[in-house]
Amino acid sequence: MDLSPLKPKTILIVDDSAPLRAVVSTTLTAAGYQVIEADDGTSALPLLDGRKIHLIISDIYMPQMDGLSFVAAARQLPAYKFVPMMMLTKEATDEKMLVAQQLGAKAWLVKPFVAAQLLKAVARLLH
Repeated sequence: MDLSPLKPKTILIVDDSAPLRAVVSTTLTAAGYQVIEADDGTSALPLLDGRKIHLIISDIYMPQMDGLSFVAAARQLPAYKFVPMMMLTKEATDEKMLVAQQLGAKAWLVKPFVAAQLLKAVARLLH
């Protein structure tokens, strides 16, 4: 019988704001999650190298490759086709939300947010 603790779920955070990534990472790490960070879609795609990622949280507006393009590209990778994705952004228009949903985003959280909101959304997507 294996009594080792459960391995923490891994969450990829993609956002060009280092302070925001730090807040999200600290919040998630304190809640027991393992966190990987990238500063835009271009730097996030190489992290989708077959490793197990349980959830992806992405901003929309980033340099080089925005969040919607990143979600679309990630969905083309067989290992990440069904990984839950959440948009964490200042954008609150129905049009952008609909596009994100059509690309496969399962949740939307508007900045600024409180830690409890983030953790509730993450728990809902992972369980």
